[in-house]
Amino acid sequence: MRGQIVKIHSDLHYVQTDDKTYPCKCRGIFRKKKILPLVGDYVEFDSLKLVIEKILPRRNEFYRPKVSNIDQAFLITSLVSPNFSLNLLDKLLVLMELHSVRPIICITKRDLVPIDDFKEIDEALSYYKKIGYTVVYNTELDKIQELLKDKTSVFTGQTGAGKSTLLNKLNPNWEIETGEVSTALGRGRHTTRVVTLYNLYGGKIMDTPGFSALDFNSYSKYDIRDAFIEFRQFPCPFKDCMHTKEVECEVKKAVFANNIMRSRYLNYLNFIQESDSFEG
Repeated sequence: MRGQIVKIHSDLHYVQTDDKTYPCKCRGIFRKKKILPLVGDYVEFDSLKLVIEKILPRRNEFYRPKVSNIDQAFLITSLVSPNFSLNLLDKLLVLMELHSVRPIICITKRDLVPIDDFKEIDEALSYYKKIGYTVVYNTELDKIQELLKDKTSVFTGQTGAGKSTLLNKLNPNWEIETGEVSTALGRGRHTTRVVTLYNLYGGKIMDTPGFSALDFNSYSKYDIRDAFIEFRQFPCPFKDCMHTKEVECEVKKAVFANNIMRSRYLNYLNFIQESDSFEG
């Protein structure tokens, strides 16, 4: 039979079909070949022996957290407590682009930001919309429900930003544990311990402990460059241009002309420095 792993607990892999969930173990050859099943994997399994026999090809995969076959990611982005961070947001956006996952920016705690303080944040969010990203607020439940349809989605973001709170609003029956934000540290306690794939609103969604692998030293500088989607609007005349030194670089011109948000460009420079292949 074929099914999808929806939860992994200890050595049990819960495989869901159209009408039933089976608690399965893996063939011994998996461990010998160092094959690691992930939540989200489509598999072939024996429904009588309750053994997973084969993992089908993945669309994409992550190992921190251990998930696969993601269509889109809701990047839960708090405006306060924890504070709004363009650096973290850009890291998550680039990470999703590198894995061919559609990012959706989901803003929380808008009601806690005074109107005067929101202007700069609103300008930044308008820029992300302009370059092609979807931006929603956690209060727009109807819009979020529509976005979930026919997709496998992951919810991620800074701890304490409101991931589990939003999931509880989407389906109160889950009663997912939420954590308060530490005043001293400015971040919340990790409350999501086991990654689980749920069926909801005609799609599938995951709650995860968050993406902890946010460094780029396993990617080339060209991969990182190409993950900044707005750079594509300004074709550069220089072959393999990294948009760092060349005076006539079209991307640098766009930054100076305020057609590319300066914080995005500065974050780009920082990210390519993290790449092992960066040579200056």
